[in-house]
Amino acid sequence: MKPDPADLLGLCRRRGYIWPSFEMYGGVAGMFDYGPLGITMRNNIVEAWRLLYRGREGFIEIDSETVTPREVLKASGHVDQFSDYITYCGSCDSPFRADHLVSGYCENPDVLSPAELEESFRANGVKCPECGGELGPVEDFNLMFKTTIGPGSSRPGFLRPETAQGIFVNYPNLYRYGREKMPLGVIQTGRGYRNEIAPRQGMIRMREFNMMEVELFVDPEDKTWPRFHEVADEEITLVPQDGREVTVTVAQAVERGIIINEVLAYFVYATKELLEFVGIDPARIRFRQHLKDEMAHYAMDCWDAEALLSYGWTEVTGVADRGCWDLSRHMEFSGQDLTHFKPFDEPVEMDVEKVRAKHKALGPAFKGGAKAIAEAIEALDPSAAKGGTVRVAVDGEEIELGGEYFEIVRVREKVSGKRVVPHVIEPSYGLDRIFYSVLEHAYDKDPEDGYTVLRLKPSVAPVKVGVFPLMDKDGLGDFATELDEMVREYGVESYYDASGTIGRRYARMDEIGTPWCVTVDYESLEDGTVTVRDRDTKEQKRLAAEDVPEIIDLLVCGELSFADL
Repeated sequence: MKPDPADLLGLCRRRGYIWPSFEMYGGVAGMFDYGPLGITMRNNIVEAWRLLYRGREGFIEIDSETVTPREVLKASGHVDQFSDYITYCGSCDSPFRADHLVSGYCENPDVLSPAELEESFRANGVKCPECGGELGPVEDFNLMFKTTIGPGSSRPGFLRPETAQGIFVNYPNLYRYGREKMPLGVIQTGRGYRNEIAPRQGMIRMREFNMMEVELFVDPEDKTWPRFHEVADEEITLVPQDGREVTVTVAQAVERGIIINEVLAYFVYATKELLEFVGIDPARIRFRQHLKDEMAHYAMDCWDAEALLSYGWTEVTGVADRGCWDLSRHMEFSGQDLTHFKPFDEPVEMDVEKVRAKHKALGPAFKGGAKAIAEAIEALDPSAAKGGTVRVAVDGEEIELGGEYFEIVRVREKVSGKRVVPHVIEPSYGLDRIFYSVLEHAYDKDPEDGYTVLRLKPSVAPVKVGVFPLMDKDGLGDFATELDEMVREYGVESYYDASGTIGRRYARMDEIGTPWCVTVDYESLEDGTVTVRDRDTKEQKRLAAEDVPEIIDLLVCGELSFADL
C-alpha cells in the first residue's frame, strides 16, 4: 500500500532509521541523521552500487575533499549558475522558492524567468502562504554554502554542491593511474551541500545529502560499450521529450534515436538494474528524458530515473552525457592539459596547432627562469591557450602569462595520433532519495489491524535475522545467545531479543524489515534444532541450529530460497 509519509517517517524515527537533526534544539529543516538501522541499510545500498561499478564494470574509486576552492566552482559554472529563484513576502518577510509557489498553475515552472514568475503571481493571485501578503520581486539565490579556507577571507571556498568536481580536477592523476587509456570509469560517494530555500517532502529535498556519483570518461568518437550486447534485448520504460511513454528494448532505444548513444543507454539500463536490486518496485520506475528547456546547457542528453512515491514521480538518479564541458572548462581555467592521446593505426602527416613560446619576450622578463617557463608553455594543449592568457606551473609556482609571451602556430608534422578532450557519461545517484524510495516501496500495513511490515530485500535489510529464546530461563537464553554469536561471526547482521511474547518480537522484527527470525525452545535443548520463520510467508521450518548461520547467509545471497529448505 502507499504509505502516508508521516506514518513512514514516524516508523523511521521510532525504530532508529532516521531522526530529525538537532531535534532537541528545535531541528533544522531539510536535515536528518541516520540512526543505527538507517546507517546499516544505507551502507548496504552503497555496497550494492559498488558491486555494480567496481565489481562488474571494474571502475576505480576515490574520495575527495568536501571544502572546495572558489576557482574550481567558478570553472564548473556553479558560482554563476547554481541558483534557484527566491521571493520574499512584503509583509512578514518569509522567503519562498518562487517556482514552487506557481507549481499548481504551470506545467514546468522551474524553467520560467523571474519576470515570468512574477507575472504568474499576478495572473493567478498567488500570495504569501504564511500571511497572505504581497510577494516581492523574484531574484537569484545561490545554493552553495560559502566559507573561507584558512584565516581571513583571502581564499574563499564552498561546501561542494556535488562530488563530481573532485573527480574532474583529479583527472590528470586518474588518467595516469589508468595507464592513459579510455574508457576510464571513476566512482565517488559522499556528502553534498545545497542551501535549499524551502526544503520539503522529508528526505526528498535535503540541505546536506549523500550522493553516489559515477564519471565515465570516454573517447568522444567511440560511444559504444563492450557489454552492450548483454542488455540489448532487455526492455525499459522511457518517457522521451514528446511525453509519450514507451516500452522498448535497450537496442531499440538506440536504433530509434530515443537515447543518443550506446554507452548512455547501457548505463540507463544498469541504473534500472541497481534500483530494482535494492528494492524499488519495477512497476514504479520510469526514465524521463529532460525537456529541451530543462536540459542543462552542457548536456548532450539526460535521463532521470524516477520512482513513483506518495509525492508523485520523483527523480532518484540522473544519467547524462555531459559531453566535454567539464574537462574543457577546467582546462580553460587551470591551464592544465586534460586531454587523451588517441593513437592512429599508422603515423600520418597533417597540420597541427602548437603553442610556441616567445623567447625574446620571456628572457628579459624572467631571466634564469625563462627556459623552464618556455618548456611549460610549449607543453600546453593549444585549446588551453585560446583565451589569450595561459597559466603554467613552474617549481611549484603558478604563473599567468599574456599573449606577448606565446603564440599559436600551425606546423606540418608526421604524427602518430591526436589529442582529444574526453566526453563524460555521468550516472549520478541520490542516495537519500533511493533510501527513502526503498522504504516507501517496502512499506506494507494492514488497515484493519494496524500491523506494519517492511518487506525489504534481504540484501539491504539492516537486520537479516532475529534470534529469540522462547523464554529467558532454563538455559534457553544461553543457547540463543550462543547462536546469535555464531550468526554474527558468520558475517550476518542479527538482533537478539528476549523481551515480551514471541508474537510481539515477531512484530517488532517485521516492522523493521527483518526477513527471518529464529526461535530457541525446549525442543532445541533436546535435539539441537530451532524454528526459523519467514517474514513474508509466515511459514516456519525446523532446522539444526548449527546449520542456521550458513543457511541464513545463503538466503541473503539468493543462492537458496526458504521454500527449498
